[in-house]
Amino acid sequence: MKISKAFLLGSAYHWEQMPTPELPEFGFIGRSNVGKSSLINCLVGRKKLAYTSNTPGKTRLMHFYMVNHHYVLVDLPGYGYAKVSQADRAFWEDRLRRYLTERPNLACALHLVDARHGPLENDLEFAEWMWQQDIRRCAVLTKIDKISKNAVAKTVADTARLLRLDQSLVLPVSAEKGTGRDELWRHLTTQKMVLPEP
Repeated sequence: MKISKAFLLGSAYHWEQMPTPELPEFGFIGRSNVGKSSLINCLVGRKKLAYTSNTPGKTRLMHFYMVNHHYVLVDLPGYGYAKVSQADRAFWEDRLRRYLTERPNLACALHLVDARHGPLENDLEFAEWMWQQDIRRCAVLTKIDKISKNAVAKTVADTARLLRLDQSLVLPVSAEKGTGRDELWRHLTTQKMVLPEP
């Protein structure tokens, strides 16, 4: 997909600060430091659109990025980082779950999983919750450049089984190399936004 325009549409700490829900949104979720911001930068072909950090748990806001005036990529706070306070974890877990269940223009939730480890315990717990809520989702295996091609194939199959997804909904990518970028865009652009009845 050719990117002609990509910019930060806005950031939100509270629910009412989010942009008006008009265009299809893709929410990026996963453990802290799984590579959400790096993947967004890869998808839009920019190195520093989304803020990346070597410090896990750095994202404390919901960041909304406009792409080609047609789609919005949403960088959501990560989960699973022990050094964040219990109150902070509870606050953002509530925001994350509310976003996934109540945001009317959410076209697909992208559940990022580090390919080097596969789904960990809190990944499985969150995937089970999304399955119970019937949230439209896919899994994105990040950092596939760090493992062998044979290991990627096995991790795709294992992740699909563990997260209750068809293998076609587990997409391996490398933000560093750009591998899988086009395939992920093709998947996203086939998703249709389903708005609630007025």
